[in-house]
Amino acid sequence: MNAVIYFVLGALIGSFLNVLIYRLPRGLNFVTKRSHCPHCEHTIAWYYNIPLLGFLFLRAKCAYCKAPISWRYFIVELITATFSLYFFSYVYSPLLYPYEAILFFTCFCILVVHFFIDIEHYLLLDSLNIFLLVLIALYSVFHFDFFHYFLGGLLGFGMTYLVTWIFYKVKGQVGLGGGDIKLFGILGLYLGPIGVVYLIFLSCLLGSLVGITMIALKKMNKDQPLAFGPYIIIVALWQIYFTPNYLSVMRFLGFSL
Repeated sequence: MNAVIYFVLGALIGSFLNVLIYRLPRGLNFVTKRSHCPHCEHTIAWYYNIPLLGFLFLRAKCAYCKAPISWRYFIVELITATFSLYFFSYVYSPLLYPYEAILFFTCFCILVVHFFIDIEHYLLLDSLNIFLLVLIALYSVFHFDFFHYFLGGLLGFGMTYLVTWIFYKVKGQVGLGGGDIKLFGILGLYLGPIGVVYLIFLSCLLGSLVGITMIALKKMNKDQPLAFGPYIIIVALWQIYFTPNYLSVMRFLGFSL
């Protein structure tokens, strides 16, 4: 029963994340305005808006104008539902660790919204970064020593800012966007100095491999911009949620309490 509850809860939250992904970069109201088709503006009936099932029932088409519905809606709901089941069942029980469960699940949701907005709009919104900063800073200050979160944040922000500044002076082009640099700094508070260096290296490696592959397959050209946020987020999610021995290693090396 708990597994069903966690999955359904995740799917419901994923439905709200889809609202944020669509409306935040467009500056639209995401609190009071009801869900509607972006093509015909028709308000979506509640029974068509049931997470996962509504999409499948409609066969990825609007019930009113028959315009296609992006598979992103289904994917976000499925990802969030699956992660909710995994996280609340195996990482932090909401009954035993309510503070950690809510905080880290909320961070995951912010990163999911960041991921899909950046893919479509090449933006990592400051509003989301600020919210993420507050959550991670509060946790890091109370759970790590000063040098862990201070050096992690400093390296995450300072190293990427310096490289971007040098690249701009040499090439006259902006390498990383401001949102990417801020995200590195925020994640560095939690990951610490060694963790954030791994994050920078692995995300650059992953982004380069994907970019080279896309160019080789002629899916993009070398002058076309590549959204870098998703690669930061993929690596960070792996470090934070899927490497249970990560903090033990940091403690052994003396970078955290």
